Amino acid sequence: MVKKLKRLLIGRPLKSNEIQGQKLNKLKALAILSSDALSSIAYGPEQILVVLMTIGAAALWYSLPIALGVLILLIALILSYRQIIYSYPHGGGAYMVAKENLGMNFGLIAGGSLLIDYILTVAVSVSAGTDAVTSAFPTLHPWSVWIAVIFVVIITLLNLRGLTESATFLAYPVYLFIIAIVGLILIGMFKVATGQVTPEVHHTFGQPIAGVGLFLLLKAFSSGCSALTGVEAISNAIPNFKNPAPRNAARTLIMMGCILGCLFIGSVLLVYWYGLAPMADQTILSQLAESVFGRNVFYYIIQAVTALILILAANTGYSAFPQLAFNLAKDKYMPRPFTVRGDRLGYSNGIITLGICSIILIIIFRGQTDSLIPIYAVGVFIPFSLSQTGMIVKWLREKPKGWVNKLITNLIGAFICYLILIIFYITKFQNVWITLVFIPIVVFIFHKIHQHYLAVADQLRIDFAQPIRDIKATDNVIVVPIAGITKVVEQSLDYAKSLSDNVIAVYVGQSPEQIEKMEREWKEWDPGVRLVTLHSLYRSIVTPLSKFIDTVKWKADQNGATVTVVIPQFYTKKWWQRLLHNQSGVLIRAALVRHANIVLATVPYKFKR
Repeated sequence: MVKKLKRLLIGRPLKSNEIQGQKLNKLKALAILSSDALSSIAYGPEQILVVLMTIGAAALWYSLPIALGVLILLIALILSYRQIIYSYPHGGGAYMVAKENLGMNFGLIAGGSLLIDYILTVAVSVSAGTDAVTSAFPTLHPWSVWIAVIFVVIITLLNLRGLTESATFLAYPVYLFIIAIVGLILIGMFKVATGQVTPEVHHTFGQPIAGVGLFLLLKAFSSGCSALTGVEAISNAIPNFKNPAPRNAARTLIMMGCILGCLFIGSVLLVYWYGLAPMADQTILSQLAESVFGRNVFYYIIQAVTALILILAANTGYSAFPQLAFNLAKDKYMPRPFTVRGDRLGYSNGIITLGICSIILIIIFRGQTDSLIPIYAVGVFIPFSLSQTGMIVKWLREKPKGWVNKLITNLIGAFICYLILIIFYITKFQNVWITLVFIPIVVFIFHKIHQHYLAVADQLRIDFAQPIRDIKATDNVIVVPIAGITKVVEQSLDYAKSLSDNVIAVYVGQSPEQIEKMEREWKEWDPGVRLVTLHSLYRSIVTPLSKFIDTVKWKADQNGATVTVVIPQFYTKKWWQRLLHNQSGVLIRAALVRHANIVLATVPYKFKR
């Protein structure tokens, strides 16, 4: 029943060689990876106005030069991340840049900050979208937390079905939002150009305002930079693009930057020209739509697509978090299960983990995640700053052709990013101080996981030059499933050879390359045991192994022999370390217990540290 329900919700499993069909073209990638950045149009301009409004409505004209400053930073980030895409085409973004140019600890700070940021992306975006829904239907407000949880579950299931399916479904709301905001800006500009909006409704541009100092302007600028969240997602998810992946990712990044820049500048300009100011019970975007269209069907379309994209902005996290977790796990800083592809060829463990963490945050904060937004912004600008610094070091070290212009771009970007971080920590320390505690804790956890994997590798490593012991054999058929050449396997083969001289080692590979590598290493090791290799099209170890054992059992029954399956199994020193490993031995045992007349033997190998 569980299997049927899984097939219904997620779909049929895909073969490993179908992975190219799961890659994204530029239009789908733009929708699925840009939703977070584009959704910031709904709140980015308003964040600038909220700060300026503390002085008075007359100070709102400063939003125009501040928006220009945000646009300059956006251009610097886009150009920088375009360089990162070509320099690091296997993804990883700020993590890979900081790791290779600044050192592993800086890479882990960038990676940990981004992982936290993607969790916050989902929690904040879904909560904001839920607020929009409950504002339209006030009777649903008492159920806002559970509505948000349901949204997270739905988005999680969509992503578990695979990139192409989720991108196909989610592309429509994103492009509807773009079309709606472009239409709003163009019609608003037309009314301004034709004199339908009188100049008296806004304050004079350039008019000096008492009380407006550099500190306030920098604070407003840093608040407006919340519109840049999600810009880095494309550089983290390069492997999800169709070939040539780096070129397609770079072009998608440029498209996103152009759209985001035009929508941001256009909306800020219109808000100034229409003389709008922040209100407690109505967003700036809502006021702008009402001023341009009035309270008609177009106004409600704007509101609907805005609520929808705020919810779907969470999908950027689902696209980037699993890939970043994969890169960290590949370097042995996160649990190895994050490197495993699921039935639909996505990194499903990362997708599920992101969904669970987001739901926990929503429940803890009861859907009121406003206090998390400053942490959310800091979580973005830490990797922004480190990636800019890493690229500066790269250009100074390598000095490729045209490196001076690239260096200047990254210097400008780094200066602005560090300036914004300093402003955040000075002006909003009561909200963001927790990052100074939490990020080091995350990095500490990364190192503990890495130390565990190093200890495991040291204890499992086998010396090929060591002579193989001669074991007395008796008649029997022994099958030993193996995952590699380790001390656990050596110990299990020694035990198997003590039972019979008819021992078969079975290796299940997910690709011909893996099988070829195993056969080559096995020949080099030469333990005196026959190796059988099986190719698994669906990445399952249990299914092909079970079919092979059925065949062996059928032949053994004809000869009156007994089949014994010897399962190598290592046990970690501490209970929590078991969570860092794929439990293949447990899964094999659970599957083979149902086979009649097969002896199961587990050969334990216990780690001492």
